[in-house]
Order: sequence, then structure tokens, then C-alpha cells
Amino acid sequence: MQIAVCDDEKEIRDMFAEKIKRFYPKADLLLYASGEELLLSGSQPDILLLDIQMPGKNGMETAKELRKNNKKAIIIFVTALEDFVFQSFDVGAFHYLVKPFDNQKFVKVLMKAVDAFEERERLEAVNMKKEVPNLTITAGGSHIIVNPEDIVYAEVFDRKVLIHTMDSDIEYYGRMKELEKKVGEEFYRPHRAYLVNFNFIRKYDAATIYLEKGQALMAKQNYREFVKRYLRYNQRKGTE
Repeated sequence: MQIAVCDDEKEIRDMFAEKIKRFYPKADLLLYASGEELLLSGSQPDILLLDIQMPGKNGMETAKELRKNNKKAIIIFVTALEDFVFQSFDVGAFHYLVKPFDNQKFVKVLMKAVDAFEERERLEAVNMKKEVPNLTITAGGSHIIVNPEDIVYAEVFDRKVLIHTMDSDIEYYGRMKELEKKVGEEFYRPHRAYLVNFNFIRKYDAATIYLEKGQALMAKQNYREFVKRYLRYNQRKGTE
């Protein structure tokens, strides 16, 4: 496992390096003094401790660039600022450590990241991803075969379910609850009237999910669980 530390202050890099070696000596440790240095190295760390306030590319900009080629990295932001915590969701951050923090807190977060990495590796090794069969939808007297991977989102109204794919819209009498049971882990129901496919999400906030085609409402009480599930799904999905 590769664990990287990216911070412009040498004493901070050395401090993290010492702690990582002590609590997880098996790690292949990489140290970088700037976001540019990390990106130019071409390394693909499994876990990344990333400062936000750095000269040149800041940590958030660095994370966005890194995500283009490394979807799987477990990113832990380490900063004295709380202002970027919501932006960290956009790059799939695993945790947001605000300085100052004690040794116990750091070790707890680090070992949770290690556990998440090892669990993902285990799942990939045993190939536990479920094969989701095609759906047969009866609409207007016709039987329509739908691949769940093609569904952008679905919505329900007046006892009808409307399935949206990039190419078509399919309306039929049915229950959203039944559709939800038949699709895979890449789907989530953020609102009683909507079911969305994580793979088609382009941005989101506490009220709305914007997809490649259309948008869905977010129930306020579901927002935290949605963010947790969405980030976890992207971490497991990795680079395709």
C-alpha cells in the first residue's frame, strides 16, 4: 500500500511520516512538498494526506487534478481551515482533519482509511460485485428490456413510474419500491419520488441532484446518507 503526504512544510511532512511508520510500518511512504510535485510524479497513492493551504496549486485543486486519473485514492485533507469541508465532498474525500488535532484522532482516521482500503481490495479480490439482470418492463402492451446500467434516474407520479435513459423515457404502472429492489448498489433513493444512478451524477447540493439528463429532488433528511453512500460507491468503483 502506498501512503503519500503532500504538505509544503517539511516539519509537517516529517511528523506525518514518523507517525505513519510507527502505526503502519508496512506502508510504502511517499512525501511531496507541493501539489505540482505530486501530480508530476505520476504516482497513484492508495491513501493521501493532503494539505489545502499550499503555494501554487492548493490542496483542493490538486485533488481535482488527481481524481482525473486516480478515482480510488483515499484522500484525507489536513488543514487549519474549516471553509473547504463541503468542497471536499466534490473530490470524494474520505476525511477532513482540522488542525490542531491530537495523536489519537490522527491514528483513528489513518487506521479507518487503511481498513477501507483493505476491505475494498478484499471485495475486488473475491469479485463480489453483483451481476444485475436486465429488467422487463410492460408498457402499453409491449414488453421492453431495460439494462439497469442505462437508467439515469426514475421518478414516480400518479401510480406510474417513469424511467429515464439517455435515449428514451419509459412510463409504466408500477411501484418505485419494486424497481429499487431490482437495481444495483449504484442506485440511491434521495427522495420518495426519485431513484438516481450514481454514475450519471454531475453535481449535487442539499436540495437537488443534477444528472447528465434531468434532475432529481433531495429530501433534507436523506442528504447526509446520500453523501456517505455516494462517496463510498465511488471509492469502491475505482478506475474503470
